[in-house]
Amino acid sequence: MLKITIIAGARPNFMKIAPIIDAIKNAKNKGKQIDYRLVHTGQHYDKKLSGTFFEELNIPHPDINLEVKSGTQAEQTAQIMTKFEAELTENPADLVLVVGDVTSTMACAIVAKKMHVDVAHVEGGIRSGDMKMPEEVNRIVTDSITDYFFTTTDLANENLLASGKSKSQLFLVGNVMIDTLFKNLKRLEKPEFWNELGLKEKSYYVMTLHRPSNVDEEEQLRSLISKIVEKSEGKPIVFPVHPRTKKLLQNLNLNFKNLHYVEPQGYLNFIYLIKNAFAVLTDSGGITEETTMLNVPCMTFRDSTERPETCEIGSNELVGSDTSKIEKAFERLNSGEWKQASAPDLWDGDAAERIVKDVLKIYGK
Repeated sequence: MLKITIIAGARPNFMKIAPIIDAIKNAKNKGKQIDYRLVHTGQHYDKKLSGTFFEELNIPHPDINLEVKSGTQAEQTAQIMTKFEAELTENPADLVLVVGDVTSTMACAIVAKKMHVDVAHVEGGIRSGDMKMPEEVNRIVTDSITDYFFTTTDLANENLLASGKSKSQLFLVGNVMIDTLFKNLKRLEKPEFWNELGLKEKSYYVMTLHRPSNVDEEEQLRSLISKIVEKSEGKPIVFPVHPRTKKLLQNLNLNFKNLHYVEPQGYLNFIYLIKNAFAVLTDSGGITEETTMLNVPCMTFRDSTERPETCEIGSNELVGSDTSKIEKAFERLNSGEWKQASAPDLWDGDAAERIVKDVLKIYGK
């Protein structure tokens, strides 16, 4: 029996592991010798950021929750490593499968390799080139010790080959986030506040901000939000507020008639909002993939992206914090001149099935 330990720690991870677990179950039902253990590190412990995702995406209850919770980067990393080492000692695995680029991804990969366990990285090889982003450090460290890479694009493969990895380690499978998106499109739910805020299809914005470069400095956040409101032409702006952003906003007293602060949303509500939005305003990476597949205009307040395909053939555009870039982007948006999106190769809803098929082949099962 091939034993796989799957790691999930933060909101972006849950959307990626859901289809992988389904694909493992499918393979097992067909008689394949494969099983998994799901480890939730507890990096995101707020119910809105984690609990509802397990329920909505039908992810089985984790076999263990390490309950790491908050702390500095170093504190979280240390806690995850210490607790995961004990977990892996008690429940040995043939392969530890990590997804994405959060602290849990890097910490559990390090523990596995030091315990001589193979590591597979789903979404390996993506790079922003911005070392100020903790996620970029996580990606580079994880990929430096990973055995098998399940990649989203040819560019990710090129990045890994340039870093010294061999072709035999790379498996271009597509994007598991899109598997989850496609599977749930018919299950989307209108948020409770939809009518209360008077929202109408394609006539409001969705905004998410959580990057330190945008939310850790009061004047930068004030300036950015004020500029967005100024250029929004009065359209409602729905702003699900990340916990780290909420703390700063409390001091700023940014009250605009068309800016609506709401709680972090579950997956089915959030994708409903994105799908029906006039445009999305964000500093997230994953959301730009979803907007590309839904062909919804997306403006990203960052100077770099680890997902360049969302800009090259997708609906995303980087504007950073440059006022002139932001103004020009809004002009194109408001005049109906935004680009149309195309889908990257293999972003077809079957990435997880390819991953499990490849894993079985690697281990001769």
